[in-house]
Amino acid sequence: MQTYFEKLKLELLAINPNFTEDEALWWVEMLWTDFEASYAKAGYPYRGNEYTYDYVTKQIKQHGASLHLVERKER
Repeated sequence: MQTYFEKLKLELLAINPNFTEDEALWWVEMLWTDFEASYAKAGYPYRGNEYTYDYVTKQIKQHGASLHLVERKER
């Protein structure tokens, strides 16, 4: 899974240079885990890492340029 995260992090950094590498990785991990958790809660069967990778890639392409404007809540 780390390979997927690294690729996605680089995609996000290419689209949005406002992030540090750590911030970009945080967003990738958050999008990934949020999608998998929401998908599971909805009762859908697990479709694998490739499916999640494709979803996160689409989110980065659609929203990545403006993600730095979103205020993060730290827990």
